[in-house]
Amino acid sequence: MYDRKTWIIVIACSVLLGVNVYYNQQNQKRIAEQNPPAATAPATPGVPAGESLSVTPPPATMAERLVTLESDEVVYTFSNIGGGLKEAEFKHQFDVGRNKDQRVRANRFGAGPIGAFTGSADQLENISYSYQEAESVPGKKVVFLGTLPSGLIARKTFSLVETGEPGAPYLLDFNLKLENSANLALPLDSYSLYLGEASPLYQKEWAQQTTFFWSGGGEAHFVDPGKFKGGMFSSEKSVITGEAEKFDYAGVSNQFFATVIRPKEVAAGKAWGKVTEVTLPSADKPVKSISGGLRLPGGSLAPQAQKDLSYRIFVGPKHNALFRQMGDQWGDIMAYSWYGLVANPLNRLLNWLHILFSGLGSKWSWGLAIIFLTILVRTAIWPLYAKSTRSMKRMAKLQPEMTKLKEKYSDDPNRMNQEMMKLYRTYGVNPLGGCLPMLIQMPIFFGFYRMLQYAVELRHQGFLWVDDLSQPDTLATIAGVPINLLPIVMAITSFAQMAMTPATGDKTQRRMMMMMPFMFFFFCYSFASALALYWTTTNLFSIFQTWITNKLPEPELKPRKTEGGKSWVEKLAAKQQEMERVQRLRQQGIEPGTGESPKKKPRGPRTGG
Repeated sequence: MYDRKTWIIVIACSVLLGVNVYYNQQNQKRIAEQNPPAATAPATPGVPAGESLSVTPPPATMAERLVTLESDEVVYTFSNIGGGLKEAEFKHQFDVGRNKDQRVRANRFGAGPIGAFTGSADQLENISYSYQEAESVPGKKVVFLGTLPSGLIARKTFSLVETGEPGAPYLLDFNLKLENSANLALPLDSYSLYLGEASPLYQKEWAQQTTFFWSGGGEAHFVDPGKFKGGMFSSEKSVITGEAEKFDYAGVSNQFFATVIRPKEVAAGKAWGKVTEVTLPSADKPVKSISGGLRLPGGSLAPQAQKDLSYRIFVGPKHNALFRQMGDQWGDIMAYSWYGLVANPLNRLLNWLHILFSGLGSKWSWGLAIIFLTILVRTAIWPLYAKSTRSMKRMAKLQPEMTKLKEKYSDDPNRMNQEMMKLYRTYGVNPLGGCLPMLIQMPIFFGFYRMLQYAVELRHQGFLWVDDLSQPDTLATIAGVPINLLPIVMAITSFAQMAMTPATGDKTQRRMMMMMPFMFFFFCYSFASALALYWTTTNLFSIFQTWITNKLPEPELKPRKTEGGKSWVEKLAAKQQEMERVQRLRQQGIEPGTGESPKKKPRGPRTGG
């Protein structure tokens, strides 16, 4: 039975967690930034001269005209207002919750179309473009022509990518031809191409999963809403800029989908991102939305001069296997960070196991893939687990001797630690041996967590009573509180597994270990049910391991022969003890090694005055 102090700690932690969540929500509610207005940058007057790109000058105002292109996976809708991609609708991806019958749409809250120009103040130049019907190819290519107030003429060509190239259904080729019709040189880097916007798909999606990102020199950088002005970890910037000498790409993303603009020619470049608030359909509270832009290459465009720029646009799911096929740093968009050392191989194994179980149907294949992947990982680390379990049992047998030492040297902690180190060495016990499984599991757990966090493959995939493995397995809602079964099962199996584990360490350490199931319970409760399924399987496997281990003969605790040298633990304890001795001597005014007080410098003769 756990004592009263333990339960007080548990209840206090739960209350503090609830208070933290409440005030975080209140803080986010107070923070509101206005959407960037559809305004133009300061105009640079100019008079067209010489031969121009314009075949037929577009009228000053024009009603919106929409043009669509379709791939196997996406319906692209282009608008002449801003001359870009207004939205991309995914044919086989749907919203969750109350909007589960509606298709997911990229840039649904965008202030302008993807590929539109923004001025130096990051404000959209949503002018009217003329749709060049003669140059466009129905179903394959869309061409827009427009003149900005500064006199910059732009011809924008969007084309589907040929089938067969990795990622082709989500890719567009974007060619931008510019001409300066003004009588003054125009600085191109005062303009940006709008990246579109990204926002959560549902109300409870974590804000940190929405990001503005860029990659330069092969290194990816991610900025979530909390880094902007007003966020919890605010850097006091309403606009955050990223730049690199060799700029690869820039984009915005939510948990499962990303929009990326990538120059075909690698050069120095810049990108910017900013945060606004939007309200999701059928939602009560606003959520954070991130938008951004990719600066045009630096330098000025002389009067009547022309410049061609080519880009590749990706609008699609963040599918790790797909990005690996595409190569060229595309995989960095998964935002695995250093967890990629674990997350990438786990994702490969997960997809391989899914293929193996695919004959059983989609209702079973992904859940079984997670379960068997967990079993494979736990089987691989079984030898380490067995060794650490034996170490914990031997530690438990040393408890009586350790208790005697604590009582004998209660007034001399240094001597007590020294004697304990000798006791460990005499019986060949490593005091850190019992922590080994946890140390091994934590990187795997966080790698598993990061992999499942962005595993778009799990969307709409069910298992047993779970409808969607990428969402919590909510069975019902009582008084506004969702009842999620898998995290509850996970917590119960965690306590069962702890009850079978030999008790080691003092009361404080045991209390900390007892807190672990509560921590993981709160951590997993509102997360993807796939993570709770993984952790529950881990607990059940650990219970099986412990049961097998308990059937084996108990380890014997015998003194072993020593070679006279001190272990590294003893050396560390001795070094710490010596430092404390020296400090005490100096506090007493005694110089270590001499036994005498430090000599004072002779005082100079007094002088009258």
